Amino acid sequence: MTSIDPQTSPPDNAPATDLFPQFGDQLYDMISSEVRGLTDAQLDFESTRWEWAGWSIRRNLSHLASGDFRWFWTRWGRDLFPSGLAESGEIEAILDSPNDRRLDESKYWTVDDILAMLRRALGFARSILSDETVGSMRGREIESAINDLWSGIKEAGYSGIRQDPGDPGKIHITLEATFRHRYFEHITHLYNIQRLKRAQGLPTVVDIPMEGYLALPSWDLSQP
Repeated sequence: MTSIDPQTSPPDNAPATDLFPQFGDQLYDMISSEVRGLTDAQLDFESTRWEWAGWSIRRNLSHLASGDFRWFWTRWGRDLFPSGLAESGEIEAILDSPNDRRLDESKYWTVDDILAMLRRALGFARSILSDETVGSMRGREIESAINDLWSGIKEAGYSGIRQDPGDPGKIHITLEATFRHRYFEHITHLYNIQRLKRAQGLPTVVDIPMEGYLALPSWDLSQP
């Protein structure tokens, strides 16, 4: 896993979309092409044989479709949208789910419904990038609890994560680091979706870059 070379990184006045072009159509196209055409049985396959098979393809997809809203509205909303948003009620309704890591399965169950929400979530993330610069992405911070993933990313050389000087259990993460986390989450769960397909003897579709969490030495890359 490599960090961004400061000499090739966009300048501070560049649009933030230059940092994360994946939040255009790239992520949506990768994820949607991997799940299209699967039967309900294939989408809902789970197994206790592997830890990564505890969530079905459908539930990995649902997790991805809700995650950008949870991070950029629930955790970053006050900082990014101090005057609120006209669609805040709609976002709150999307996030109103019995499971705080996925969409409400009674409302969003079919692949088409979940993919529609994934597209909307990625569009929401893209709209934030469109309003920011590289410099503002690196200047905005929120507080977060420390965990192994953040520690691993920091140790791998990625910027935007600093230890709280007064509390060893807290860190501060920039908006840039948050977007990097979200990108890594998308490709990590896409990797899980591919493993779930292989466990059922199904072919995979896209090539996934082995970076981010997938490149951490401790990450489970096992295959069926």
